[in-house]
Amino acid sequence: MGKLQLVQDPAADALLEDNPFALLVGMMLDQQIPMEVAFAGPKKIADRIGGVDAVQIAEYDPEKFAALCAVTPAIHRFPGSMSKRVQDLARAVVDEYDGDVTALWTDGDPDGKEVLRRLKRLPGFGDQKARIFLALLGKQYGVTPAGWREAAGDYGKAGSYMSVADVVDPGSLQKVRTYKKQMKAAAKEAKAAKA
Repeated sequence: MGKLQLVQDPAADALLEDNPFALLVGMMLDQQIPMEVAFAGPKKIADRIGGVDAVQIAEYDPEKFAALCAVTPAIHRFPGSMSKRVQDLARAVVDEYDGDVTALWTDGDPDGKEVLRRLKRLPGFGDQKARIFLALLGKQYGVTPAGWREAAGDYGKAGSYMSVADVVDPGSLQKVRTYKKQMKAAAKEAKAAKA
Protein backbone atom coordinates (compact mmCIF):
# COMPACT_ATOMS: atom_id res chain seq x y z
CA MET A 1 0.00 0.00 0.00
CA GLY A 2 1.41 3.37 -1.05
CA LYS A 3 0.85 6.62 0.76
CA LEU A 4 -2.64 8.04 0.29
CA GLN A 5 -2.72 11.30 -1.68
CA LEU A 6 -6.43 12.03 -1.81
CA VAL A 7 -6.20 15.57 -0.41
CA GLN A 8 -2.70 16.31 -1.75
CA ASP A 9 -1.87 17.63 1.74
CA PRO A 10 0.51 15.40 3.73
CA ALA A 11 -1.08 15.92 7.17
CA ALA A 12 -4.67 15.44 5.95
CA ASP A 13 -3.68 12.40 3.88
CA ALA A 14 -1.75 10.88 6.82
CA LEU A 15 -4.88 11.13 8.99
CA LEU A 16 -6.91 9.31 6.31
CA GLU A 17 -4.22 6.64 6.04
CA ASP A 18 -3.96 6.08 9.79
CA ASN A 19 -7.65 6.41 10.67
CA PRO A 20 -10.16 4.32 8.70
CA PHE A 21 -13.09 6.16 10.29
CA ALA A 22 -11.66 9.46 9.00
CA LEU A 23 -11.47 7.89 5.53
CA LEU A 24 -15.13 6.83 5.79
CA VAL A 25 -16.13 10.35 6.89
CA GLY A 26 -14.20 11.84 3.96
CA MET A 27 -16.03 9.55 1.56
CA MET A 28 -19.37 10.51 3.06
CA LEU A 29 -18.55 14.22 2.67
CA ASP A 30 -17.60 13.70 -1.00
CA GLN A 31 -20.61 15.25 -2.69
CA GLN A 32 -21.21 18.64 -4.26
CA ILE A 33 -17.68 19.80 -3.42
CA PRO A 34 -14.23 18.96 -4.85
CA MET A 35 -13.06 15.61 -3.54
CA GLU A 36 -9.89 17.04 -1.97
CA VAL A 37 -12.05 19.43 0.06
CA ALA A 38 -14.28 16.53 1.15
CA PHE A 39 -11.38 14.35 2.23
CA ALA A 40 -9.79 17.32 4.04
CA GLY A 41 -12.91 17.52 6.21
CA PRO A 42 -11.80 14.87 8.73
CA LYS A 43 -8.55 16.80 9.39
CA LYS A 44 -10.58 19.95 10.11
CA ILE A 45 -12.70 17.97 12.58
CA ALA A 46 -9.58 16.45 14.17
CA ASP A 47 -7.97 19.88 14.54
CA ARG A 48 -11.08 21.19 16.30
CA ILE A 49 -11.93 18.31 18.68
CA GLY A 50 -8.62 16.50 18.97
CA GLY A 51 -9.36 13.51 16.76
CA VAL A 52 -11.79 11.70 14.50
CA ASP A 53 -13.28 8.97 16.65
CA ALA A 54 -16.72 7.44 16.06
CA VAL A 55 -17.59 7.27 19.76
CA GLN A 56 -16.44 10.82 20.49
CA ILE A 57 -18.35 12.24 17.49
CA ALA A 58 -21.47 10.17 18.19
CA GLU A 59 -21.62 11.49 21.75
CA TYR A 60 -20.73 15.11 20.91
CA ASP A 61 -23.40 17.73 21.58
CA PRO A 62 -25.12 18.15 18.16
CA GLU A 63 -25.33 21.97 18.33
CA LYS A 64 -21.69 22.31 19.34
CA PHE A 65 -20.62 19.81 16.68
CA ALA A 66 -22.59 21.69 14.01
CA ALA A 67 -20.95 24.95 15.13
CA LEU A 68 -17.42 23.55 14.96
CA CYS A 69 -18.12 22.05 11.51
CA ALA A 70 -19.23 25.48 10.28
CA VAL A 71 -16.10 27.32 11.47
CA THR A 72 -14.24 28.74 8.47
CA PRO A 73 -12.94 26.81 6.63
CA ALA A 74 -16.09 24.72 7.03
CA ILE A 75 -15.98 20.94 6.57
CA HIS A 76 -18.43 21.22 3.63
CA ARG A 77 -20.37 23.87 1.73
CA PHE A 78 -23.43 22.64 3.67
CA PRO A 79 -21.91 22.36 7.15
CA GLY A 80 -25.22 22.12 9.04
CA SER A 81 -26.66 19.14 7.20
CA MET A 82 -23.25 17.49 6.85
CA SER A 83 -22.41 17.80 10.56
CA LYS A 84 -25.66 15.91 11.25
CA ARG A 85 -24.71 13.28 8.67
CA VAL A 86 -21.25 12.85 10.17
CA GLN A 87 -22.84 12.28 13.59
CA ASP A 88 -25.41 9.87 12.11
CA LEU A 89 -22.55 7.96 10.48
CA ALA A 90 -20.60 7.89 13.75
CA ARG A 91 -23.68 6.61 15.64
CA ALA A 92 -24.21 3.87 13.05
CA VAL A 93 -20.58 2.73 13.43
CA VAL A 94 -20.95 2.78 17.23
CA ASP A 95 -24.31 0.96 17.22
CA GLU A 96 -23.46 -1.65 14.57
CA TYR A 97 -19.72 -2.16 15.08
CA ASP A 98 -18.94 -0.95 18.63
CA GLY A 99 -17.17 2.09 17.22
CA ASP A 100 -14.66 0.01 15.21
CA VAL A 101 -15.16 0.92 11.57
CA THR A 102 -12.80 -1.85 10.42
CA ALA A 103 -15.41 -4.36 11.61
CA LEU A 104 -17.37 -3.32 8.49
CA TRP A 105 -14.88 -5.29 6.41
CA THR A 106 -13.53 -7.79 8.97
CA ASP A 107 -16.44 -9.12 11.13
CA GLY A 108 -17.27 -12.63 10.01
CA ASP A 109 -14.71 -12.55 7.15
CA PRO A 110 -17.18 -10.98 4.66
CA ASP A 111 -16.81 -11.16 0.90
CA GLY A 112 -16.96 -8.09 -1.33
CA LYS A 113 -20.74 -8.33 -1.77
CA GLU A 114 -21.30 -8.37 1.99
CA VAL A 115 -18.95 -5.41 2.57
CA LEU A 116 -20.86 -3.52 -0.13
CA ARG A 117 -24.18 -4.40 1.54
CA ARG A 118 -22.86 -3.16 4.90
CA LEU A 119 -21.60 0.09 3.38
CA LYS A 120 -24.94 0.74 1.68
CA ARG A 121 -26.69 0.51 5.06
CA LEU A 122 -24.64 3.44 6.42
CA PRO A 123 -26.15 6.94 6.53
CA GLY A 124 -25.02 8.97 3.53
CA PHE A 125 -23.97 5.94 1.47
CA GLY A 126 -25.98 5.06 -1.61
CA ASP A 127 -25.06 2.34 -4.09
CA GLN A 128 -22.52 4.36 -6.07
CA LYS A 129 -20.76 5.85 -3.04
CA ALA A 130 -20.56 2.40 -1.42
CA ARG A 131 -19.03 0.93 -4.61
CA ILE A 132 -16.48 3.75 -4.82
CA PHE A 133 -15.50 3.29 -1.16
CA LEU A 134 -15.16 -0.47 -1.64
CA ALA A 135 -12.89 0.23 -4.63
CA LEU A 136 -10.88 2.69 -2.54
CA LEU A 137 -10.47 0.09 0.21
CA GLY A 138 -9.31 -2.51 -2.30
CA LYS A 139 -7.08 -0.36 -4.47
CA GLN A 140 -5.40 1.77 -1.81
CA TYR A 141 -6.15 0.50 1.70
CA GLY A 142 -5.18 -3.15 1.44
CA VAL A 143 -8.75 -4.36 2.15
CA THR A 144 -9.36 -7.01 -0.48
CA PRO A 145 -12.17 -9.38 0.47
CA ALA A 146 -13.00 -12.09 -2.08
CA GLY A 147 -14.93 -10.60 -4.99
CA TRP A 148 -14.33 -6.96 -4.05
CA ARG A 149 -13.57 -5.86 -7.63
CA GLU A 150 -16.79 -7.40 -8.93
CA ALA A 151 -18.82 -5.90 -6.06
CA ALA A 152 -17.28 -2.46 -6.73
CA GLY A 153 -18.34 -2.72 -10.39
CA ASP A 154 -16.52 -0.47 -12.87
CA TYR A 155 -14.87 1.38 -9.97
CA GLY A 156 -12.98 -1.79 -9.08
CA LYS A 157 -11.34 -2.19 -12.48
CA ALA A 158 -7.58 -1.93 -12.50
CA GLY A 159 -6.15 0.96 -14.50
CA SER A 160 -9.32 3.05 -14.46
CA TYR A 161 -9.49 6.72 -13.52
CA MET A 162 -13.13 7.03 -12.51
CA SER A 163 -13.16 8.02 -8.84
CA VAL A 164 -11.25 8.89 -5.70
CA ALA A 165 -10.27 5.20 -5.56
CA ASP A 166 -7.89 5.90 -8.46
CA VAL A 167 -6.21 9.07 -7.11
CA VAL A 168 -2.61 8.29 -6.20
CA ASP A 169 -0.86 11.51 -7.27
CA PRO A 170 -1.61 14.89 -8.91
CA GLY A 171 -1.61 13.33 -12.40
CA SER A 172 -4.21 10.70 -11.55
CA LEU A 173 -6.31 13.35 -9.79
CA GLN A 174 -6.37 15.28 -13.09
CA LYS A 175 -7.36 12.11 -15.02
CA VAL A 176 -10.25 11.48 -12.61
CA ARG A 177 -11.37 15.12 -12.96
CA THR A 178 -11.29 14.81 -16.76
CA TYR A 179 -13.34 11.59 -16.60
CA LYS A 180 -15.94 13.21 -14.33
CA LYS A 181 -16.22 16.25 -16.65
CA GLN A 182 -16.74 13.93 -19.63
CA MET A 183 -19.47 12.02 -17.74
CA LYS A 184 -21.25 15.27 -16.80
CA ALA A 185 -21.07 16.52 -20.38
CA ALA A 186 -22.42 13.20 -21.71
CA ALA A 187 -25.27 13.27 -19.19
CA LYS A 188 -26.10 16.85 -20.17
CA GLU A 189 -26.11 15.91 -23.86
CA ALA A 190 -28.35 12.92 -23.22
CA LYS A 191 -30.76 15.10 -21.25
CA ALA A 192 -30.81 17.75 -24.01
CA ALA A 193 -31.44 15.07 -26.64
CA LYS A 194 -34.49 13.86 -24.69
CA ALA A 195 -35.96 17.36 -24.39
